[in-house]
Amino acid sequence: MSINLLDVVALTVSLPEYNLSQGQVGTIVEILADGDAFEVEFSDRQGRTYESIGLRSNQLMVLQFEPTSPSMATV
Repeated sequence: MSINLLDVVALTVSLPEYNLSQGQVGTIVEILADGDAFEVEFSDRQGRTYESIGLRSNQLMVLQFEPTSPSMATV
């Protein structure tokens, strides 16, 4: 699955040097290195950014808000 600008992502690893834990949610705000890296912004519930760092795709998981295929949709 590709990662796109403004995708909501979760960390698949902890980054204690940035006070970020596995599972924390952020938003892709810039695509770097021809799509091999991404600037991810982490914000609190009030929308205040508390960290913005460059990460590789293997450190991220794109979160899905809708079924990924029609057969998974509920009626």
